[in-house]
This record gives sequence, structure tokens and C-alpha cells, in this order.
Amino acid sequence: MQEIKPIPGCGLVKSLRWEEGELILLDQTRLPNEVVEERQDSPEQVWEAIKLLKVRGAPAIGIAGAYGLLVGLKPHRAAPVAEFLAQARTLADYLNSSRPTAVNLSWGLKRMVAFAQARAGAVATAAELYAELTAEAIRIHEEDKAICRAIGEHGKGLIAEGSGVLTHCNAGALATSELGTATAPMYLSHAEGKRFRVYSDETRPLLQGARLTSWELQQSGLDVTLICDNMAAFIMSKGLVQLCVVGCDRVAANGDTANKIGTMGVAILARHFGIPFYVACPSSTVDLSTATGADIVIEEREAEEVTSFGARRTGPEGIQVRNPAFDVTPHPLIAGFITEKGIIRPDFQANLAQAFGH
Repeated sequence: MQEIKPIPGCGLVKSLRWEEGELILLDQTRLPNEVVEERQDSPEQVWEAIKLLKVRGAPAIGIAGAYGLLVGLKPHRAAPVAEFLAQARTLADYLNSSRPTAVNLSWGLKRMVAFAQARAGAVATAAELYAELTAEAIRIHEEDKAICRAIGEHGKGLIAEGSGVLTHCNAGALATSELGTATAPMYLSHAEGKRFRVYSDETRPLLQGARLTSWELQQSGLDVTLICDNMAAFIMSKGLVQLCVVGCDRVAANGDTANKIGTMGVAILARHFGIPFYVACPSSTVDLSTATGADIVIEEREAEEVTSFGARRTGPEGIQVRNPAFDVTPHPLIAGFITEKGIIRPDFQANLAQAFGH
């Protein structure tokens, strides 16, 4: 596979690393105040890291799942091959239960298990199979870097000189292997000297836009302005936004798209103000087996995320709470999907199937 060389000043932070046979995750719950990495020593620790959003973003948790499987399988390298395979299936199911909405996690784990099953008859020991699985996980990681770079190349032409670009949540370097998905066109445009401003929604309740997107773009030298979620309409009404680009956690066959809660509201606002709304979408996020957005399982998270702001309680005791982590943007609100294969435009049902069908 061709080596993906880094672009100076772009996507400097890394969400995860595989180093000397160890998985190391950046604890994103502690950003932007602390930059802390944690070595993962057990599948339970990886499961918790994904569940608690220490590692998050659809592509990143897909990669973390693949490496997490290796973490869990490491103690079983001396087992018989059949027992090693059975353990791989069990561990994959366990890790996949950590977060249900983003398809990349199940995609990465299924790919690893399928690879193990396909190679089991060609190796003599589980240790050999583990070595081959390690190479497969590294391929998944490297492929994501190439996909992010291609998304950036295809999407950078959408950003005009002097324009304003609004994004929601974090689909940046912290959510992927390197340049991000939604931010990849921004990083490449910035590297080419194009001047533009990014408006980053704070993204309540967990503030991924405030804590993560605005931080990583600032670290990389981009012109970024942080706004509260309920300021987006005002900023758009003043003519400050010419493009919206967001990431995604699952794209149904008809183009309905699940992304962080609040994304649908941004898409509705963009339609009202005549602003094109694009979704940056790696192939691993397209789920042609899911017919429409109505079939996507939406994760509901703990009430405390809503009733508190930081360490301070802001909601009354005993209050009823809804905390869906995602919403689904209907496909008619989407101008196109920026993918590693180019920009996919309507008819999404036909064009997604043509680009990503097997």
C-alpha cells in the first residue's frame, strides 16, 4: 500500500496509535484541558473507552475495534486455531455492543473476523493467525488515512476563497486516522493557502465541537470560530456561511444519514437559507443493508449528560430526560456525499448503490 505522507500543520493530533504491538488511545474526554494517552490492556478497557467516548467518531471506533480485537486475542495466541477463532467471534460481538449506531465499528470487526476465518486453514498456529490479523488491522488503519485524503481532495473545491464553512460535532482528525472526513477538505484547502473561516457548533450535550473540533483546527492554524448550537441560524442569516459540511455515523441506502444530535437542525436551517449541506462519507459508513433512516437504531445515553454542564448540575433533581446521541437527516436536505470515490449526488438510492454496492 502506498505510504500516506503527512501534510505539515494538518491534522497534527492522533486519535489512536498501534505501537510495538500495543493500542494507545487519546482520551478525548479530557480535551482540551489535558492531552492524555492510555495504553489499552484488555478488551474490557477498549469497550469502556468506546462506550465512554474516550475514542469516538465512526472511522476511529472502527479502527479501535479492529485493534481492540487484537488486544483481546493476544492472551490466546497459544490456543488451538479453532479455539482462537471462536474467541475472535465472541470478542467481536462483545466489542460491537459498546455503541450501536455507527456502522464502522461492526464493519471493522466483521472484516477482522471474516479475514480470520478465511486464513484459518492456511496457518499452522494461532500465533501465525494473530500476526496476519495484526497486518489486517494495520491495513484498515492505513486505508482510512487514504480515504480521508481522497475525501479532502474531492471536497476542497467546494470551499470558496473568503467563504464561511459551518460544521457540527467532530468529524476531524480526532474522529478518524488522520485528516478527518468533514475537516479533510478544510485541511487541504488551508494547506494550499486558501483563506476561509470555519464556524464550529459547540454540539451539546458533550461539546465535541467546542472541546474537539475547535481545538484541533486551532492547533493546526485554521481560522475557526466557536458558536453555540442555537447561534447557527443567526450566523447563517448574516450571510457568514456559504457551505455546511458534517460527518456521518451511518448512511442508509436511500441517503438518510445518522450523525450527532443537532445535525438535522443544521440541515433544515441550511435549506431555509439556501446554503448547500454536504455529508463527508467514507465507504465504511455506507450501509446499503439499511433501507432508510427509520431503520437506524439511535443510541440513548445517560440523563446526567443533559442535566449537568461540565461538573455542575444544571437540571433539577428527578427531571425526566431524553438524550438521543444521534438524529437522522432526511436525504432531500443533503446536496451530496463527499466520498473517497467523488461527490455522490441525487438520486442517492441509485448512485450510492452504484458507487458502493457489491
